[in-house]
Formats: sequence, C-alpha cells, structure tokens
Amino acid sequence: MTVVSAVPRPPRRIPRPPRRIPRPPRRIPWPAPVALAYAVAQLALVVPHLGLGWDETVYVSQVDPGRPAAYFSAPRSRGISLLSAPVLAVTHSTTVLRIVLALLSAAALYAAYRVWQPLLGRARTALAALLFAGLWTTVLYGPQAMPNLWVALSAVAAVGWFLRAVHLHERRRALLGLGAMVAAATCFRFSDGVWLALPLLTACAIVPAWRRPAPALAVAGGFAMGGAEWVAEAYVRWGGVGARLHLSSATEGGMGARWAGGMAWRSLNGPLLCRPCHVPLTHPELTLWWLALPALALIACAVAPRARHGAATVLPAACAAALSIPYLLLIDYSAPRFLLPAYALLALPLAALAAHGAQAIRPPRVRALAIGLTAVLLALHLSAQYEVLDRNAAEARVTADRYRTAAHDLRGLGLTPPCLVSGRHAPPIGYDNGCASANVGGNNRDTTAHTLLRRAAREPTAALARTRSGPPHYARTWIPHPLPGTGLTAYIRPPLQPPV
Repeated sequence: MTVVSAVPRPPRRIPRPPRRIPRPPRRIPWPAPVALAYAVAQLALVVPHLGLGWDETVYVSQVDPGRPAAYFSAPRSRGISLLSAPVLAVTHSTTVLRIVLALLSAAALYAAYRVWQPLLGRARTALAALLFAGLWTTVLYGPQAMPNLWVALSAVAAVGWFLRAVHLHERRRALLGLGAMVAAATCFRFSDGVWLALPLLTACAIVPAWRRPAPALAVAGGFAMGGAEWVAEAYVRWGGVGARLHLSSATEGGMGARWAGGMAWRSLNGPLLCRPCHVPLTHPELTLWWLALPALALIACAVAPRARHGAATVLPAACAAALSIPYLLLIDYSAPRFLLPAYALLALPLAALAAHGAQAIRPPRVRALAIGLTAVLLALHLSAQYEVLDRNAAEARVTADRYRTAAHDLRGLGLTPPCLVSGRHAPPIGYDNGCASANVGGNNRDTTAHTLLRRAAREPTAALARTRSGPPHYARTWIPHPLPGTGLTAYIRPPLQPPV
C-alpha cells in the first residue's frame, strides 16, 4: 500500500498595502502674503477719494477717448499711458482706474520679487518685498498712473532674470524675461531705461564668467524694443533724438553736474514735488533709515562673498546706484518718487544682509533676541511710514479736490467742451472739465500768446492764474471770475471781443 505524503502548501502571502510616498510639505510662497497686504493697504489708504494729480492727467489724457490730450513734454514716455488705456476705454471712473492699478501693482510686486526666489531663497525674497512695499511712496504711487513704481518693479525683475541667465540653467526663459523687463522699464521711462541698461552691459564686459553675447544682446534688444516708440516720436515731433534730449534737459531745468542729495533728503517725507526745493527738513528722526541706506548697502556688498550671494548683492546695488545718478547729481529739484527704483533694488541686498547677520549669531538665545529686536525696529519703521503716508495722501487729496472744484466752477461759468483752459494749472482742471489745455510759459510751454488768442476767438477760453499775481498779459481785458477755495482766478474772454 502506497502512502502519499501531503505536500505542504506555501503560506499564502497577504498583499501589503502600497507604501504612501510622503509628499513634501507645501512651501508657503512668502512674497504672496506681502503682495496681498500691499494691495489691501492701497485699497484702504490711498484709493478712496483720491483724484487725479497734475502729471497723471497728462498721462491718462493721451489715451482717454473722451478728453483732449494734454501737452506731452519731451522727457515723458508713454508706458503708463498704455497701461491705463484698457481701463479708460471702458470707463472714465477714477476710482475704477485706481482699483485696477492697485491690483496690477500688487501682482507686479509679487512677480518681480518672485524672480529672485531661486537666487536668495524664500525668506530673503519676502523680506526684500516687505522692505520695499512698506515705504509710503510705494503705497501711495501703487494705484496712481505714474511711471516710477513700474520702472522700479521692472528693474528688480530685469536684474533677477540677468543673474538667472548667467548662473542658472534656464537660459532661454531667463533671457526672454531679461529682455522683456528691460523693455518695460525703458517704455515706462526712457531715461531710466538707459541707466538700467548701462550697469548690466558693463557687468557683461568686466566679469569674465559673464562675457557671453546672449545676456548683452538681451539687454540691448530689450532697450531697443522699449525705446523704439520714444525714438520714433523724437523724429516725428522734435526732429531727432538729439533735439529731444536737448529739450528734455531744458524742461528739467537744465541738467548738469550738481548735488541734489540734500533736496532729496529734505523732501523725503514730502512735499510730493519739491520744485523749487527750499523746504526745511521736518521730522529728521524719520529720515535716519535713508541716511543709513548707503552704509548698509556697502556693508552688504562687503559681506556678500562670505554669504555666497556676491553677485545677487553687488549687482542690484550697482544698478540702484546707476538709477540714482540723474536724481542725485543732475537735476536741481526733487520728488520722493524719483528714487523708487533705487529703493526697490537696495531692498534685496538689505534682506540678504539681515539674513546673514542672523545666521552669524551662534547662541540660539542671542539669535532669537536679535531677530526680535530687528522685528521691533521694522515694525516701528512701518508705523512711521504709515504716518507719513497718511499726511501726504491727505495733501494729495486736498490738491485734487481743489482741481475738481475749479473745474466745477468753470462749468458754471459756461465753459463746456469744446473749450480751452490755459495756465500753469490747466492740465488737471481742463481734464476734469473736458477742455483742452495750453500754456504760454514755463517748462511746459506748448503754444504762443498769438496762437492762443486766435483759438480763443473760436471757442470758450479761460486763463487761470493765482489771484494775487493778476491776469496773464494776453488776458488783461478778459473778465475775472474768482474761484472760491482754490486760490485761483479765471479770466474769461468775452464772447464778442475781437482777437488781439
């Protein structure tokens, strides 16, 4: 009898559940909360009840289909007009324009500093964005149709793309970004585009590792593309680039070697335009950060090689210095907005310096104490900037209200489109009233008295002058009408008066 032994079966394997691959924690895009806070600050503190300023009416009138274009002087560029054109094609509401520009500037702040995240890291990039966004000038001019802030953000992005093109392995994308941002800065303000391109091209020439044609061609191509309209307009309206540059210098009061740093310091916290600049220094304690800025930038450049961020510190500081040259060494007046590109670029080495200082402190308790003290100083600085912002926004609001009041009174006097307003304050008042504007004197002279009088014979015309100064020479026989609350008197040409 054969015994068949049972063959033991192998144990049944229970399938193990698939291992879950741990997902990396989502990294917080730190520049995004800064941009969001920047947008909220603009919408809450600046946008409400702030009318258009003098320069703004010049820019927006170029693309407003319902208003005559004001005189566009030689130094100006049309970038901010093009940015405002889609909004003005839909609505004439100043509030809507302010809201759109506030949101766009916040998005541009995020995009510009986001370029630097692979170069400096998330924390340093966010701190740099906060340092720049916390300035009162940055908040005040975010929703305004003015070019300086947009030059600043374009310059930040351009320098970042330049460094990514020469250091990181993303050549095509970085070169396209570099060319586009240089073009944007040049389109917003031609002269600033020149001072931005110069240090970038110089860096391509003197740094051996950067002596490649691609970055230099991107910078040169971006500048040519952004300045093409400015150059073409120079030939159409003024007979060439040289003639336009000469007239630009005359409009700026004659550009030449002079020290304007003292005026920039005195007007740091206002007025919004210091021309002529004889204002006394007020609240010097609120200018200490500005006085310390050059020293901190030099320290950041000195310690940058140890922190492995040499190029990412030195190049933005060099570009900031170049962009400051015309406003500190070549003109005889000042405005707080002029140095916005320098502030935006210097925020990057300052953030790197702060991070390097925190890492250099070894004892954890001392490091925590130093970080806490730095946070307190930053909070005090931001609160001081808020106070200055509140004061200057109120002054800008009063000025805009004065312009609107004068325009309303002129409508009551029968000055309705088509009409003409002349005088120093003609652009904003004429824009609010739907009238054309003209000026027979000053740095924005665009017509002659004879031409103005011939035009006055065909349409309602008002000559605006300060009440104390009396009428212009061409309007001595016109009827005076004081405009209460504005300090101005409107001299209306009688309808049956023959032209002189």
